[in-house]
Amino acid sequence: MDKTTFRKMCIERAKRRKKVNSYKHNKLINKRLYSYIQKIKAHSIMLYIPLRIEINISDLIKQLRKEKKVVLIPFMEGESFSLVKYRLPLKKKQFGVKEPKNSNRYKHKIDLAIVPIIGTDRTLRRVGFGKGFYDRFFEKNGQKISKILFVGREYCVSSEIITDEHDVKGDFYITPKNSVFERKLRI
Repeated sequence: MDKTTFRKMCIERAKRRKKVNSYKHNKLINKRLYSYIQKIKAHSIMLYIPLRIEINISDLIKQLRKEKKVVLIPFMEGESFSLVKYRLPLKKKQFGVKEPKNSNRYKHKIDLAIVPIIGTDRTLRRVGFGKGFYDRFFEKNGQKISKILFVGREYCVSSEIITDEHDVKGDFYITPKNSVFERKLRI
């Protein structure tokens, strides 16, 4: 199976899963993510503003902001993005992604990047929506990021290696039903 076919299959599975217990799954993931952030004592955290098919982490963002953590989100710039501090109001931009108004880019060390994925293969490299935004961002900024945690609505892992060397490699993959490190991926 190639990456394009795998991506389509995973998106369909995620769409079906979105209709079942979505609220419960979002709460569960938010709780797990918060526990992990506490465990590793992360202060600067890269998050995402969720699309409808992705796990909604809005409650996590609110909690971290209350605790004065540095909450960073993508700000689209051409074929990639930079990170900016989360602040309201958010405006809908390219591909329906919400982001704050243009503000200062964050260029310091990041303790944890929480990245949405559609699926992965046994190398724990990211399969996203196919635009390459995260790949280009991590290629330039990966050395500043201590840990990368993938979040998916549905556990979708290919037994074949379908990703490329340039695809973002994660340390951890979490879905509503699974939490795994690379060495424990169930295929």
